[in-house]
Amino acid sequence: MRKKFVVGLILLLAIPALADQVVLKNGDKLTGSITKSDGKELIIKTDYAGDVTVKFDAIQSITSAGDLNVTLGGKTVVGPVTTNGDDVVVATKTAGPVEAPKASVTLVRSPAEQAAYEKSLHPGFAEGWAGGLNVGFAITAGNSETKNFNLGLSAVRTGFHDKLALYVNSIYGVNDKIVLPNQPAAVTTANSTGGGIRYDHDFSPRTFGFGSGDFFTNSLQHLDLRSILGGGFGVHLIKSPATNFDLLAGLNYTHESFSNLVDPNPPPANYSPSSSSAALTLGDTFTHKLGKSTVVTQSFFLYPSLSKTTIALPDDLSENVRIMRGAFNLGLVSKLNKWLGWQITFGDVFDNHPPFASPAIERNDIQVATGLNFSFTH
Repeated sequence: MRKKFVVGLILLLAIPALADQVVLKNGDKLTGSITKSDGKELIIKTDYAGDVTVKFDAIQSITSAGDLNVTLGGKTVVGPVTTNGDDVVVATKTAGPVEAPKASVTLVRSPAEQAAYEKSLHPGFAEGWAGGLNVGFAITAGNSETKNFNLGLSAVRTGFHDKLALYVNSIYGVNDKIVLPNQPAAVTTANSTGGGIRYDHDFSPRTFGFGSGDFFTNSLQHLDLRSILGGGFGVHLIKSPATNFDLLAGLNYTHESFSNLVDPNPPPANYSPSSSSAALTLGDTFTHKLGKSTVVTQSFFLYPSLSKTTIALPDDLSENVRIMRGAFNLGLVSKLNKWLGWQITFGDVFDNHPPFASPAIERNDIQVATGLNFSFTH
């Protein structure tokens, strides 16, 4: 122990006053500030070449001018770092020099990197967000006079054991060539908006609980609002830097309201139905990185009601049915640079028993959109 202390003290006194130094096995020397290492590669910030990444097993010796946070075989120690042959020596203030084989090093962080890492474990609500804004626009003139605009926003805030995700999708379209009797204004061909929020909290590396709220409105369906509030449990089937695949199951409360539906039964009359029901939540979410610049996302959720609902039928009849609602989304974003990309999305919101009206409300409401993606981080 005394010999190790003397060796560590001599090596500590030999540390350059202002800079860290990394000597490679081929004789090259790098001088600057050691930023971090994952045990496979080490990054040192130099004045003459910026951040330089070197293979950890290509390093002959390391000498740090200040403290580094070093994880050795699961144990983290803090202090100036030197090497002694094939060993790493950390001169801690409390336990003295700690020596271990270089092969046992799994993490190295500078004080700034360590502070940033610890802050990332418990970020403030306005911190740690990443996402993108999708914008698409199309216009025609001449034989056709149409305008279409779609807007999407997705943002995710990831903590050490939790995740908060937000999304909004909206599409609007008009046709100026179509003018209905007694309606001088252009005809709206699309006007729908959907959005939601979901919070996940990990119970273990593979299991988590979630709470969510999803909201939809569509003026062409006369849908004022459909809200789905629920929660449950999920499993991380795949959780890696390139791929995430989760399965979710739970319960929800669904309420929807329509206004001014035209009853096709004579005499014509407007009515505004609404309904509420408890339902299951069953679904999956999938994210996969294709190379360095492309990300594919997919989600599919089913909301089968737990009880039957009375719906109106032709000839003033009604029927008790079990409602099945759902939503499927598929998206692809390909980056053009750090903040700009191209995106395409496909979405299908469906209801197996929409209210009876004229014109008929379709079961599926499908949207396909493409445009630019503006990414952001905070």
